[in-house]
Amino acid sequence: MAIKSTLDLAVFGPVIPVIVLERVEHAVPLAQALVAGGVKVLEVTLRTPAALACIQAIAREVPEAVLGAGTLRTHDDVRAARAAGCVFGVSPGYTRAMGTACKDAGLPLLPGAATASEVMAANADGFSFLKFFPATAAGGTAMLKALAGPFLDVAFCPTGGITPATAPQFLALPNVRVCGGSWLTPADAIAAGDWKRITALAREAQALRA
Repeated sequence: MAIKSTLDLAVFGPVIPVIVLERVEHAVPLAQALVAGGVKVLEVTLRTPAALACIQAIAREVPEAVLGAGTLRTHDDVRAARAAGCVFGVSPGYTRAMGTACKDAGLPLLPGAATASEVMAANADGFSFLKFFPATAAGGTAMLKALAGPFLDVAFCPTGGITPATAPQFLALPNVRVCGGSWLTPADAIAAGDWKRITALAREAQALRA
């Protein structure tokens, strides 16, 4: 499923799962479990050797998913993510080289920022929807409220340390469109193949509203 900009991701629901996959055989049933729970936007991080193969499998077998790659750090990451079937990318921080690589690849980017200077750098290059990372460690809702003053035209997807209990606090902020969360895909549930639990977590996440 294609998107025109990363801001389009917010229309699918309030939470984007941040997914770490160690084994390819888990990729498709995990994606299917999330989609069954109403969560269609999936960010598979490039943190494991199996990540790209997992992305390829999901792109092939779960076409209703809006599939993205997280932890983009290099030009090669961008090209590999695009070739694997991703329709958006997420980076932990921002550099002009990363922004250019994604634009050249036709891959909408959600770039990371944690300070006012980083927001300015990304915004100057045309990015007005940013990942606030690491959200809790970088000041949480207090920092986002502070950033709202000088950056009225910038929206955020806070990610990092957010829980089901704290997510509503972030989602209540006017400059937050959606948040990222790893709690939707706990490692023990994936290892056990407990897809019903993941579907239940997805349904609960979809019900989170500011």
